[in-house]
Amino acid sequence: MIAKAIAHECNRKFFAISASSLTGKWVGDNEKSVRALFSVSDKFSPSVIFLDEIDSVLSKRSENENESSRKMKTEFLVQMDGVQSSKSDGGRLIIAATNRPGDLDDALLRRFPLRIYVALPNLETLSGLIHGNLKKTKHTVSDTEVTNIANYLVSNM
Repeated sequence: MIAKAIAHECNRKFFAISASSLTGKWVGDNEKSVRALFSVSDKFSPSVIFLDEIDSVLSKRSENENESSRKMKTEFLVQMDGVQSSKSDGGRLIIAATNRPGDLDDALLRRFPLRIYVALPNLETLSGLIHGNLKKTKHTVSDTEVTNIANYLVSNM
């Protein structure tokens, strides 16, 4: 939602990408998908690319990882640097989300100059969110039940 709001406020085209949309079953498909993504984002520049669950695609490199995965990571990092981009005006903003920041590749982390940690909501915040959403609908949920729901959710996060 944050990435979408940024794109809207900055009047940029918005591209929401998941890891599954970048990976393919044939050799070379992964790199082609990455190149296509950055090419299209350049064409519709200025743009915002949002990469959800980036850790599933750009995790730390290891010796036992397959060749296809390594090539895709390399292509992604090259494209992020703008080596293949014809635009030099900074027309592309890349925003990524992960639940496992410790699993990300160091080279990727160097390419993100700003990192924002969004913590899980506490009990009070979660109760407020539930109350806010319930205002929009007719319901018979009591304040005690909302607190119980929020307690359950906080204890299972």
